Amino acid sequence: QVQLVESGGGLVQAGGSLRLSCAASGRTVSNYVMAWFRQAPGKEREFVAAISRSGLSTSYANSVKGRFTISRDNAKNTVYLQMNSLKPEDTAVYYCAADGGQLMRESPRLYDYWGQGTQVTVSA
Repeated sequence: QVQLVESGGGLVQAGGSLRLSCAASGRTVSNYVMAWFRQAPGKEREFVAAISRSGLSTSYANSVKGRFTISRDNAKNTVYLQMNSLKPEDTAVYYCAADGGQLMRESPRLYDYWGQGTQVTVSA
């Protein structure tokens, strides 16, 4: 079992930045591919970014590529999402997820563990 707790969300103006953190407990996060997803009201949960177990490989949704950066510190059992140049359409609840497989996958159904989410609101 892995417990995930997100933090760092909040209200920010368009063009601003936020850094989300996902702290893991229970098992070492280095055993998992880690990812961020987001869900806006009335929409399905969508993939944002993923990072391999080692941290050497990353994957991003086209909508955030060049603006968001996913990273991990396995020694601290923590994953981060640095979000720059935020847009109102980035407003959503952001979720951290862990997958015990080897691949960075984009389907939320394939992830084993989830955090409770943190709200990000970007004002125009």
